[in-house]
Amino acid sequence: MSTVKVIEVIASSDKGFTEATENAVAEAAKTVKNIRSIYIKHMNANVENNKIVSYAVNAKISFEIDN
Repeated sequence: MSTVKVIEVIASSDKGFTEATENAVAEAAKTVKNIRSIYIKHMNANVENNKIVSYAVNAKISFEIDN
């Protein structure tokens, strides 16, 4: 039987939501092993001079923990 734990992370990118999501997984992977999925809870973008300057995601990352 496996146990799954979920953490919530916030990540950003100046290129897009896809890269922000990839950054969330990459940062979590530095300290968390066995990542199984990511759920994007919220997405938002910052705008300056009528142009998007950064993208951010609030994500839930689930990972399997050893018993």
